[in-house]
This record gives sequence, C-alpha cells and structure tokens, in this order.
Amino acid sequence: MRSILRRSVFPLVLAGAATAATALLSLPPMSSTAAAASLLGGAGMDGKPAPAFTGIDTWINSPPLTMEGLKGKVVLVDFWTYTCINCLNQLPYVKAWHEKYKDQGLVVVGVHSPEYEEERSTAGLKDAITRLGIRHAVAQDNDFKTWKSYNNRFWPALYLIDKQGKVVYSHFGEGAYQQTEAQIQTLLKQPS
Repeated sequence: MRSILRRSVFPLVLAGAATAATALLSLPPMSSTAAAASLLGGAGMDGKPAPAFTGIDTWINSPPLTMEGLKGKVVLVDFWTYTCINCLNQLPYVKAWHEKYKDQGLVVVGVHSPEYEEERSTAGLKDAITRLGIRHAVAQDNDFKTWKSYNNRFWPALYLIDKQGKVVYSHFGEGAYQQTEAQIQTLLKQPS
C-alpha cells in the first residue's frame, strides 16, 4: 500500500507544491507532469538530448562550448549561483570531479544563473570565480535561457550528459555525491 501511495499521490503533491512555488517565485509555469518529474529527480529530462547552451552572456575559463562540440565527452552541467549556500557547499565536489576526471573526458560546465540582481555583474562573477578557485568552464546565464531549456527549478542542480549527448542523470540540491561520482565513472567507461 505504501509504494502505491508513494507512486500515485506523492507526485501529485509535489507537482502542486512546484506550481505554488513557481507562482511565488515568478518563474515561468511548467506543466504538472514536468513539475513532478523535476521534483522527483529530473525524470523528465532523462534520455533526451541535452539542450544547447543558449543565451549565454559570457564564457569564463573557456571559449564558448556547444553540446555538438562536446559529443564524445561526458558533460556535467551544474546550475549554480555564487551567493547560494547550497551551491557553495556542493562546489568542492564539483571542483574535485573536474580536477580528477578532466583528463579522462569529463567536461564540467557551471551555468551561473543569478538569483539576485547583484549576481548579474560579470565583474562580480569573475571575482567570485577567482575567490572560489573555480577552474572549470562557467557560462553566465543572466536571462535564464539555458536554465529554462533544461526546465530547471533549483540551485544547485546537476545534469550528466553521456558521450552521445543525452541527459542520463540529474540531481537537485546538496548530497548524493557518491552516487553522482559513480555515475561519472560509469559514463567515462562507456564507448564514444
């Protein structure tokens, strides 16, 4: 009974909560199905081609990247903002994965999507990247175009893209670091 309840009622409750949060945060509305999928671990994106990086104002630590150009690589897309405590708590793991796996084919792209007006400044973002010791690529997504293309709703949010360019894993919020790293390792072992 418990699993039936969890499968049938829980997604509806989450979808309602996501719809209410969207209204309160003035974010673009999403369907109840997409909201439930998003809250349940990104099931709505899994298996689909990774959206392009769109509306990027500035690329830092990298020339502009494209999903087409990254085929054959494993890509970790990290939606973050530099004043978000949860993002800052997750950042050491993201940085460590970049350093540990960059020579094995992992490309980390931090998509900086500002929560507050002061985070929109490129100079402020560059200062934060230097202060935080970020060496991976950072895309400044001030207009939330890449954020919206992923139907993203959270800071931080991680999406793993396989070598064929499909989203195969997502995680929202802090935690699941061992699970995420295990996914990275598995994807790096797969043929291109």
